[in-house]
Amino acid sequence: MNYRILGNTGLKVSEIGLGCEGFSEENFSMTKKLFDVAEKYGVNYFDLYASNPEVRKAVGNAMKGRRKKFIAQSHICSIWQNGQYKRTRKISEVKAGFEESLELLQTDYIDVGTIHYCDALDDWQNIVEGGVLDYACELKASGKILHIGLSSHNPQVALKAVESGAIEVLMFSVNPCYDLMPASEDVEELWNEENYKNVLTNLNPDRQKLYETCQKFGVGITVMKCFGGGDLLDAKLSPAGAALTVNQCIHYALTRPAVSVVLAGAHSVEQFEKSLAYETATDEEKDYALAFASFPRINWRGHCLYCSHCLPCVKKIDIAYVTKLLNLAVAQKNISETVREHYAALKNHASDCIQCGVCETRCPFSVEIRENMRKAKEIFGY
Repeated sequence: MNYRILGNTGLKVSEIGLGCEGFSEENFSMTKKLFDVAEKYGVNYFDLYASNPEVRKAVGNAMKGRRKKFIAQSHICSIWQNGQYKRTRKISEVKAGFEESLELLQTDYIDVGTIHYCDALDDWQNIVEGGVLDYACELKASGKILHIGLSSHNPQVALKAVESGAIEVLMFSVNPCYDLMPASEDVEELWNEENYKNVLTNLNPDRQKLYETCQKFGVGITVMKCFGGGDLLDAKLSPAGAALTVNQCIHYALTRPAVSVVLAGAHSVEQFEKSLAYETATDEEKDYALAFASFPRINWRGHCLYCSHCLPCVKKIDIAYVTKLLNLAVAQKNISETVREHYAALKNHASDCIQCGVCETRCPFSVEIRENMRKAKEIFGY
C-alpha cells in the first residue's frame, strides 16, 4: 500500500481508503469482513457518513482492539431520527448525534470530524453563523476530533470553505464526468443524463480552481464517488458513453492536485479487493488517457490530464509534474514556497527543454507542451 500525507494534518493515509456503503450488508456482518481486509492490505483510512446506529455499532465492534490502526473520518450533522437518516444543522441534534456516535464507535476521539453534506452557499453561511462550526472547533479543542473536515459536491461551496481557513480536509466527489459539470446546489445534476447529451469540453474551471486552491492551502482531499456510483464502470450507464475500469477511475482521482485518498465503496470483499488491486496494477492498467480520448461525449482537447503519455522526454523532464506545478503557480499568482520547493527539487526543469516537440506527438489531447515549458521557465526562472 502506498501512503500519502493528508494535506497539512500530518496524517499518513493509505491512498486507497474504505467507504461505508457496504457496512450494512449481510445484517451488518460485512463491516468486520471489510475491516479485516483493510487491515490485511494496509488500508488505514475509512469514512463513516452513515448515521444508522446499527452501522456505527458494527464499526465500533470491527475496530475493537485495533482502533489505533485506523484513521476515522466520521461525520458531524449526520443523525438518525425516527428510524431514518437526517442531515441537521440544529445544534442540539448535532451535539447529541455526535456524542452518540462516539459511544457506538467505542472511541473517545475521531481523527477527522467532517461537517456533513454542504452543497449550498447559504447552508455554509448557516454552518459558520449557526453554531455548527463553533461546535466543531470546540470538539477539536477538547481532543474529541483531531481535524475539521467538510463534505460537499459543489465546488463553489467547497472553495468558500477552503478559503475561509476553517477546514483541514475536504471530502469531494471526483471523477472525469463530474469534473465537467458546473457548480450546482442540486447534487442530482451531477448524474442527470440530460446534462451529458451534448459533447462536453474540458474540466470545469470551478473544479480546477478548487483542487488547486486545496493544494495551495494544504487542505487534503478525500475522494467520494470515484466510480460515479458504479455508473462509470458500465458503458450503458456511463455519462461518457463508454466504460472505464476501476483502476482508471482510481488513478484519475489520485492524479488530481491535493488528493490524498480515494474512498472505495464496496458491497462485498470481492469488490473491495478489486479496488485494492490498483496497488499492484501495471501502468498500462492504470492508464486512462486513451480511454478519455475515445469518449464519444467528452472532448479533453488542449487540457493536460497529467497522464504522462508525453514521456519519455529526451531531456528526462517530468512533463506532467512540471505542468501541474505550472498550473498551481498560475492559479496562485504569487508562487507559494511549497510549489517553488517542489519545482526546485526536480532533477530536470523546464529550462532543459530543447523544444523538439516529440512529446506533443504522443499527447492524446493535443496539449501545447512546448508552450507550457516556455511558460514554466519564465515563471520559475529556470
